Amino acid sequence: MSARPSRVFTAELMGTVASIHVHGAGAHASRVADAAADAVDRMRADERVFSTYRADSDISRLRSGVAALDEVDPCVREVWERCVHLREQTGGRFDAWWRGWFDPTGIVKGWSAERAARGALEGLVRASAPTRADAIDAVGLSVGGDLQVFTAAASDWSWRIGIADPGDGSRILATVEVRDGAVATSGTAERPGHLVDPRTGIPTAGVVGATVVADSLTDADVWATAAAVSGVRDLGWLGQAPAGTGLISDGTTVRRWINGVEVVDFRAEPALTR
Repeated sequence: MSARPSRVFTAELMGTVASIHVHGAGAHASRVADAAADAVDRMRADERVFSTYRADSDISRLRSGVAALDEVDPCVREVWERCVHLREQTGGRFDAWWRGWFDPTGIVKGWSAERAARGALEGLVRASAPTRADAIDAVGLSVGGDLQVFTAAASDWSWRIGIADPGDGSRILATVEVRDGAVATSGTAERPGHLVDPRTGIPTAGVVGATVVADSLTDADVWATAAAVSGVRDLGWLGQAPAGTGLISDGTTVRRWINGVEVVDFRAEPALTR
């Protein structure tokens, strides 16, 4: 694994902390800093559009009836249409309209982070370099613990992410090995009572944590939420989910899946890869 210089950039946005990690960045300090600033600017712009706490945001103006869908930023329609599809695909386990108005909070963080990562950061590892020593190994964007990462094809770098036991935060259930892709976790361990089943309007009771590994952070984020809402006993949604791997636990039982198929020998093979 590469031990070349790394840089980390952080920013507070969307009610949490975003961090950008660039490995092998020593020879590209100015370019890397510009790309990180661009990624943060893109997410801040999305926050101005989608914040439910700002009366002047596009999403707030849409909810209050001050503006119609065709009168707000075009990206709102993009997210709206994505939410329509996901509500159907998840069988209502994700529903941006469950409160009676359009609130895409459950998708915007992952969608914005993925968009910023692909638009501002991915090029850092895709660009050719005169020599391997001049190349950037890997770059990743984490927002509230959910990540979109990229790795240069010639690099030996691998992102290793631990998945905490929702019943015991000091214990690691599994490690995720990712070179290019996304990892998202949803559950009740850190914020009991905040996870609501849109189909019933009832908060999810007890301890549950679900982690999804996929190509897209938008997908990983939404499907981790859908899995957590369903609970450890219901994997009936797996056939509708996009390709990816994941696991769900209630602190006692652990269930794991790969590309829509449950794996029953979880304890024998604890590592997830992508």
